[in-house]
Amino acid sequence: MRTLVATAGGAALFTGLAWAGTREAESCLRAKVWEGYADGWGVRTLTATELASGKTRNYVVNLFKGNQYKIQTCGDDHVTNLDVLLYDQAGTVLARDTTTDRQPVVEFTPTETGSYYVVLYARELAKPEAGVAMAVVYK
Repeated sequence: MRTLVATAGGAALFTGLAWAGTREAESCLRAKVWEGYADGWGVRTLTATELASGKTRNYVVNLFKGNQYKIQTCGDDHVTNLDVLLYDQAGTVLARDTTTDRQPVVEFTPTETGSYYVVLYARELAKPEAGVAMAVVYK
């Protein structure tokens, strides 16, 4: 959560206590993405956000038939168990991680070009909110 701080001149600033966690998660993810370049992976999308315990963040991504995709994630040090799931338009789970950690990954090769849904689920957090980051990479 960001905290509003008023300055003597009347301007308002937001301090970034939770943003620090988002930066941590994004930094972790960027390192993974850079490592993937050496193996031929390209970036489709990369984003970071805050997520409350027990909540989800949903993303729509267009995936192309025949490409191989990895959905990589990182949570800050307040994340105990982050889940990542991939759904089709009918709501069917096509891929999901089965780990209990803060950096789950799923791989998927679509048989049809279309819109898919990536869901990040903050299953267990050590604090009420945490920073999480997600990238879709392909080759």
